Amino acid sequence: MTILIVTTKLYMPPPRLKIVSRPRLIEQLNEGLTRKLTVISAPAGSGKTTLVSEWLAGGDRPFAWISMDDGDNDPACFLTYLYTALRNIDPNIDPNIESGIVPLLHSPQPLPIELMMTTLLHEIITIPNPFVLVFDDYHVLKTGPLHDAISLLLERMPPQMHLVIATREEPRLPIARLRVRNQLNEVRASDLRFTYSEATEFLGKVMGIELSSENIALLEARTEGWIAGLQLAALSMKEQIDVATFLQSFSGSHHFILDYLIEEVLTQQSASIQAFLLHTSILDRLSGPLCDAVFGQSDICSGSGQETLEFLERANLFIVPLDSERRWYRYHHLFADLLRQRLRQHFSSTTGEGERIVAELHTRASIWYEDNGLEMEAFHHAVAANNTSRAARLVEGERMPLLFRGGVVPVLDWLESLPHEEMDARPAMWVMYASALLMTGQMTGVEPKLLAAEKAMQGLEPDAKSRDTLGHIAAIRATLAVSKHQLDDIMVEAKRALDYLNPDNLPVRTATTWSLGYAYHLQGNRSAASKAYHEALSNSEKIGHFVITMMATLGLAKLQEADNQLHMAAETYQHVRKLAGSPPLPAACEAHLGLARIFYEWNDLHTAEHHGQQSIQLARQLEQTDRIVATQVFLARLKLAQGDVSGAAAMIANAEYVARKHCFVMQMPPIAEAQVLILLQQDNLPAAARLAQKHDLPILQARVLLTQGETFAALAVLEPLLEQAEAKQLEDERLKTMLLLAVVLHAHGEQAKAAQMVKDALVMAEPGGFIRTFVDEGIPMKRLLCDGVVHGTMPSYIEKLLAEWTEDHADSLIEPLSERELEILQLIEKGLSNRDIAQQLFLALSTVKGHNRNIFDKLQVQRRTEAVARARQLGLL
Repeated sequence: MTILIVTTKLYMPPPRLKIVSRPRLIEQLNEGLTRKLTVISAPAGSGKTTLVSEWLAGGDRPFAWISMDDGDNDPACFLTYLYTALRNIDPNIDPNIESGIVPLLHSPQPLPIELMMTTLLHEIITIPNPFVLVFDDYHVLKTGPLHDAISLLLERMPPQMHLVIATREEPRLPIARLRVRNQLNEVRASDLRFTYSEATEFLGKVMGIELSSENIALLEARTEGWIAGLQLAALSMKEQIDVATFLQSFSGSHHFILDYLIEEVLTQQSASIQAFLLHTSILDRLSGPLCDAVFGQSDICSGSGQETLEFLERANLFIVPLDSERRWYRYHHLFADLLRQRLRQHFSSTTGEGERIVAELHTRASIWYEDNGLEMEAFHHAVAANNTSRAARLVEGERMPLLFRGGVVPVLDWLESLPHEEMDARPAMWVMYASALLMTGQMTGVEPKLLAAEKAMQGLEPDAKSRDTLGHIAAIRATLAVSKHQLDDIMVEAKRALDYLNPDNLPVRTATTWSLGYAYHLQGNRSAASKAYHEALSNSEKIGHFVITMMATLGLAKLQEADNQLHMAAETYQHVRKLAGSPPLPAACEAHLGLARIFYEWNDLHTAEHHGQQSIQLARQLEQTDRIVATQVFLARLKLAQGDVSGAAAMIANAEYVARKHCFVMQMPPIAEAQVLILLQQDNLPAAARLAQKHDLPILQARVLLTQGETFAALAVLEPLLEQAEAKQLEDERLKTMLLLAVVLHAHGEQAKAAQMVKDALVMAEPGGFIRTFVDEGIPMKRLLCDGVVHGTMPSYIEKLLAEWTEDHADSLIEPLSERELEILQLIEKGLSNRDIAQQLFLALSTVKGHNRNIFDKLQVQRRTEAVARARQLGLL
């Protein structure tokens, strides 16, 4: 999961001993420090890198340097190098590996680049002193999201930071806007061209060639001050007897004479040097041992790779040192391009098998990189060699697939380029293809790749490798089923995966164990789920499988919450948030939702709403998931508790629409539960009863029956339900059932049983600090808690609960009912008409009607049925 970095990319090429000082440009760079960005844009060979390295070496500001290459088009790779470079300036950024950018970089699944850059910006701000960040060879970046991320960096970067971009091409950044705001310092090709005096110093001091002023002027004019052109011309002239004639034939701009100059330079070198240059031109970076491995033993080159590299540097043959120890170098980019072109031409014309020889060179480089632990570079050279078997083996990895170590983008690009025949010959590659699509969120393409793998394996002799491949297929299908909460499919595929996977395939086995834990959780087998989550967590921490570490921890938090261990669950959810980083990964929406539920239970509705909103924001970043619906259901319940019945109804209606549109079947019961509670608040008892019956919601059925005054029927529902919860040790369901059962028993006239039930519930609830579960039962629960028998059990906890019944709660009245009004309300409940009530109480009909109006106003209702329902909710009947 960790991207192995090539540290030489982070070294500034040291200034050469012989160099032309350029004070006018140094002054321009110093003045640009007051702005956000310096862009040095010019063709290859214009001295961009040399200028920046001279400027930084002579200054006093700390700096971070990144020499970019094609591999940096992978966002995770680019940000890893950026983060590492910044730590060279300030090792204290992101000291906590459980938060910040580190867990995002270790995620095997590609994350939004904006999220990762924003996180890194939070850490850049902590660097106290002014510093410079340099992107050298920026033109190699071709990925649009990376340009957007760097634009974001420019927009939000702190004032102590200055960005320098050296590039051959105009960067795809908001250059015009920065220019208008005076936030841009520009150094262009015209600025970098040598003047006559600089050309004179360069030819004499650096290249050791003495020319007349006329010839220098001619050469400066012919090359247009282009430094590489001057260098090439000087190298050519060293072997020329008649320099004047050479200069007269030297015509045209540098764009057209470059091939000629390269030819002149190469033909003047010894056969051994030419061979070394051509063979090693395939390398982006060069070291002595690597060159020895690629060039091999040759009769025409007696010196070692290191000796040859040092000779090339002394000869100014377009080689750039990458560290101060002179262990790593690179060729000038344009020089390398032309060497590679000549390499193909040379072998094609001499042996007719140029492609085979070039592929062999890349294979040698791949072997060396693998032997030295740089598997990503080994993979790139294996791909360049068209060595599919080697690339496939490197992708699979010995302990951790390259996909899980930040290589998902290049691996997916390679897999997409392979013909189906190559994939069919190696069915495991189809599986790796499916895994890469799964990690990048391209769900619809996963199953066809798995089917292709199974088809390709038909007829093959079974062996350990094919069994492991079948296990990997099953593991991927189990993960797909998790996203859809398909219990049976998860169980079948996960168990099949564990049966087939090799014992040492820990990454896939660990992910499968987590999937199995999720299935047990869905099944209600909390003990088995806990065991699976703990096993997945232990293994994922050992092998660095960050995502499974986070998801297994999240599963354990949910189990703690279900066991009424609210304080422990809250701590675990907070730990998940730390693992998710800041800003968090989208999967952290589950942690926020868990915290929202807990703070709701603790009656901190403000904090609960905050976490609910955080959850919904993160859930919107997820695709093909029902998490946003789950959060909307919670927020609707929260609105209901706050007395906003219409707001709750609107939110739950939207949640139901989304759930039906996307077939989120698992969310239909929670939606129905919220709808029943809303219907009860609206006194629509028939609709509430039908909905509770349709979705088989026994607790809600009992609540409707209680509201209808059918306490015997409610008891018939709740008593077996409590027995089931106790038998299965479902502590959360047990507590909720006990409290509702206590209210029903009290309404049924069994006060002693009700009091004992409440006392038992208090013992269960007090360690977790439960509040809302009591408060949401309304005035009947308040009366039970005030009962002397109950109150003496846990007086301090009960007083805390009673204090939560506030005036703005839905179960309080603006003005209490009088004794006469309560008497009339009881007769209304029995179905007596106003005339019958008047006769029974010996009152005038008009008096009864007046009492009715008062009752309706105090209860805030319009009709008799609403008055009775509202009175039952308040425990007045």
